[in-house]
Amino acid sequence: MAKSKTINVKGTDITIFQNNESEYISLTDIAKYKDANNSDDIIKNWLRNRNTIELLGFWEMMYNENFKPVEFDGFRKQAGLNSFVLTPKKWIETTNAIGISSKSGRYGGTFAHKDIAFEFASWISIEFKLFIIKEFQRLKEIENDRLHLNWNLQRTLTKINYRIHTDAIKEVIIPKLLGQKETNLVYADEADLLNMALFGKTAIQWRTENSNQKGNIRDDATIEQLVVLSNMESINAVLIHNGLSQPERLMQLNKMAIIQMKSLLQNTIIKKLK
Repeated sequence: MAKSKTINVKGTDITIFQNNESEYISLTDIAKYKDANNSDDIIKNWLRNRNTIELLGFWEMMYNENFKPVEFDGFRKQAGLNSFVLTPKKWIETTNAIGISSKSGRYGGTFAHKDIAFEFASWISIEFKLFIIKEFQRLKEIENDRLHLNWNLQRTLTKINYRIHTDAIKEVIIPKLLGQKETNLVYADEADLLNMALFGKTAIQWRTENSNQKGNIRDDATIEQLVVLSNMESINAVLIHNGLSQPERLMQLNKMAIIQMKSLLQNTIIKKLK
């Protein structure tokens, strides 16, 4: 699991982990709202219920292709009996479940996918569940606002570097006697040089392949591609001033794009923005 985040609900700190594309919420923390000294026992009591077992099993069958339904049926038949006891670890190991995670150690505890965690909170207290959902949604809104801010920042950087880029074209490539129409053609040509280096196609080729989409090839770019595009515009300006021809610049920019994309796709900071 990745780095944790915390929300405070009615005076109780609840830890949330990002696991791949999903959030896992601490059942241990939720249980502490009811009894801070017996959170493990509260979770075990919840797991003894037939409704709980069915919830966990049906969730796994929907989202976990490696789930073991035969073992699930065994637990479901025993659920509710006075002799039935089930721990998170036993459920995970027996059924190969992924909806619940059990971590040991100082920062350990029992975590569950948000779908399951909300149901557990409901078992603890309907009111508490509603407050958890409210704080969870507030956290997601903050994260989305941050993502939008970073996206706009990258777009702004791209626009700033585009000005540097076009100034270099004007100074070095565009003859002084060209009119506005010819100048625009040269700009478009240079823009497609970057498109070819990064996307492997021109703006027109992208439009032909994506006739049903709004915007243009750069509007469809990922965060990583926008970062590389911003860098490419600055570097292309330098290459233009150094007198390199378009074919020479295309080769260098393409190599640079490949190297930078590989690096960014492995960058954990970029991944957190998604």
